[in-house]
Amino acid sequence: MIFCITGMPGSGKSIISETARSLGFKVVNMGDVIREEATARGIAKTPATLGALMLKLRKEEGNDVVAKRCLARIRNERLSLIEGVRSMDELMYFKKNSKVCLVAVHASPETRFERLLKRGRPDDPKDMDTFRERDLRELNVGLGSVIALADKVFVNEGTVEDLQRSVKKFFEGIRRGDKGLG
Repeated sequence: MIFCITGMPGSGKSIISETARSLGFKVVNMGDVIREEATARGIAKTPATLGALMLKLRKEEGNDVVAKRCLARIRNERLSLIEGVRSMDELMYFKKNSKVCLVAVHASPETRFERLLKRGRPDDPKDMDTFRERDLRELNVGLGSVIALADKVFVNEGTVEDLQRSVKKFFEGIRRGDKGLG
């Protein structure tokens, strides 16, 4: 089974991924695939250029290109998690090739914007207009539809520790075979 993590930028996907990694999961980040491609092509890593590259790759190699690259990185792993599923094409590729548990994490736009400002990654928005543009680009790719299909949803408006506790409980429940997905 592959755990696929989805959510808007700044919602807490990386907290779920890091928690899973600490529990022995192999973690692959879909955004890293785009950032690596930007490096390979000599493209600066800004919100606009990475967004454009994401769309260009989909046009060149198909809407499931990033999913294909990610799945190739986790073949034969017992516990694996893919962070950053954004489109129905990606989700359907994973479901066609593996058993999938789709996990979404949600946080309000205000909370997410503040987190992205603090995170300070080069491709994070520095102002509200850029933040909104990025959200709309993500939603236009189909992220909202993917979130709506989640098997499990975490609401992340509290502390990092709150989310980590909930995620650990979820994965421990999965390991025990709980029917309710934690």
